[in-house]
Amino acid sequence: MNDDALGRIAEALERLAPPPATAPDFTASAYVWHAEPDRLDPVETVNRVDLSLLVGINRSRDTLHANTVQFAKGLPANNALLWGARGMGKSSLVKAIHGDVAASHDQLKIVEVQREDLPSIGRCLALLRGRAERFILFCDDLSFGHDDAHYKSLKAVLDGGIEGRPENVVLYATSNRRHLMPRDMIENERSSAINPSEAVEEKVSLSDRFGLWLGFHPCDQDEYLAMIRGYCEAHGVEISDADLRAEAIEWQATRGSRSGRVAWQYFVDLAGRRGVVL
Repeated sequence: MNDDALGRIAEALERLAPPPATAPDFTASAYVWHAEPDRLDPVETVNRVDLSLLVGINRSRDTLHANTVQFAKGLPANNALLWGARGMGKSSLVKAIHGDVAASHDQLKIVEVQREDLPSIGRCLALLRGRAERFILFCDDLSFGHDDAHYKSLKAVLDGGIEGRPENVVLYATSNRRHLMPRDMIENERSSAINPSEAVEEKVSLSDRFGLWLGFHPCDQDEYLAMIRGYCEAHGVEISDADLRAEAIEWQATRGSRSGRVAWQYFVDLAGRRGVVL
């Protein structure tokens, strides 16, 4: 067998079993975890809003901020599950709090993990374990469907197995569901499983492993208008209160919902019409 053939075989074997990932130098503040091949890609500019612009979620904001400061200082801190109404700033809050706390604690990093990459989470933890930096693992829009075994991989972060969760890692996850699975799926498990209580308990109990549950609920009209006014003041967009109220209410009526996301979408349209670059 010639050298070219041996080289091709070696390359093929390396693709099938790539070498272990090496940790980056962690000079960036944010990273995204990718599997196959395993790597942590730095994010130079995080897509986030200023913490002061998040209106109507004061209690959740203050609780998560205090937990994050504790963690950044090397003190005990809980994993957090942010659940509830869509578009009410769950993921925005995580990113905004990281930015706010990291400004005074530069050892605090955030690592985004996609739900489909959860089976590789153990290898990610191996890269982070024992380092001087503090890491928030961030999993956005977390939920599980029928016969979805990815939730078992999540236990490596929440419980840590025999090694325990790394002391320098905490998990923040967002979900529209408090128990991370649809209610009809829970009822189906109860009605069809040989041991209904055990079948449900295994999946529902996953959310119990989060020390903090922070609920997000639909905003009222005053909060909705306050969000938009805050965006206008932050970006220098001028509009009278009467015009803002009329336009914003019409906008939310056409969308059939009222949330922080709808408020931002209206503001983007307003800024574009006023010629303001965001």
